Amino acid sequence: MVNAEPTVADIGEFGLIARLRQRFRGVGSGVVRGIGDDTAALHVTPGHLLLATTDAALEGTHFLRATISPDALGRRVLAVNLSDIAAMAGTPRWALVSLGLPATTPISFVEALADGLAEEARLYDTEIVGGNIARSIDRLNVDITVLGEVRPDQVLYRTGARPGDRLLVTGQLGDSSAGLAVLSGRVPRNVPGEDYLVSRHRLPTPRVSVGRAVGQSGWATAMIDLSDGLAGDVTHLAEESRVGAVVYADRLPLSLPLRSLADAAGVDPLEWALRGGEDYELLLSAPAENVSALAALVNQRGVALTDVGQLTAGPELWVELSNGRREPLGTVSWQHFS
Repeated sequence: MVNAEPTVADIGEFGLIARLRQRFRGVGSGVVRGIGDDTAALHVTPGHLLLATTDAALEGTHFLRATISPDALGRRVLAVNLSDIAAMAGTPRWALVSLGLPATTPISFVEALADGLAEEARLYDTEIVGGNIARSIDRLNVDITVLGEVRPDQVLYRTGARPGDRLLVTGQLGDSSAGLAVLSGRVPRNVPGEDYLVSRHRLPTPRVSVGRAVGQSGWATAMIDLSDGLAGDVTHLAEESRVGAVVYADRLPLSLPLRSLADAAGVDPLEWALRGGEDYELLLSAPAENVSALAALVNQRGVALTDVGQLTAGPELWVELSNGRREPLGTVSWQHFS
């Protein structure tokens, strides 16, 4: 008879904490006291702003265990928060992790999740310095808080964009949404490049070094990360800066795998690029005279920067199609309570 795999209920909260503590050093630059006390004690770099962001990933809402490994899940949930720090041109420093776990959760699952968190943190020189564990009734919940830093003269907000600025995006758009369509069975399988699209959904790349370089350059006026789809996040940036915008559909950077899958599925690839969400690229605004310099700066970090539109006196928001016709950009992006 094969023994059932041990669960978190078998070792209890403190036994699980002891196991996880071995995976999270909780020490490093700026850490006066890490895991083991009631709170972490951290030394903030003098002359810097403290950045704070938090995000929760709830099983059944943000992920399905059947479609992602626990280590990939750990990396993904931390990457999403690191992307927020990148959008402010900041440097991530420390993270807190709170887990809501059903009693039947296998210990091996939690340990693999922790390994993924630790790996992503290591890649971006971020220390996991504490958190919490609680029992959840029926589903896994991973709640992450990341603290970062930025010099006041380098921070970028959503509020600095001006009419006439160009709209620029890093990387390619829509790949994550297309990957989700593959995982959820909404498109044909075995299309060339589908593994790439799935990987872009499972593990986004937070543009930390790019965001920091953009902030240090002083050439951009506003920045936001692309979590809600280009249409949604252009809307957020435009509303906060009190401007309008025109996005040029034929300029959107679309990968070859995305185009191939859209063709096989009979889907307009612009829908994934404009409204898909979870690309976690950066959207920034800058005066036209700074675009070339910014593109060269970003390219030095192995990332493309594409001019996809411009800001106007507004407040109208448009997408201009290849035939020159303009349509309302729309804001059909993810909302939790819609």
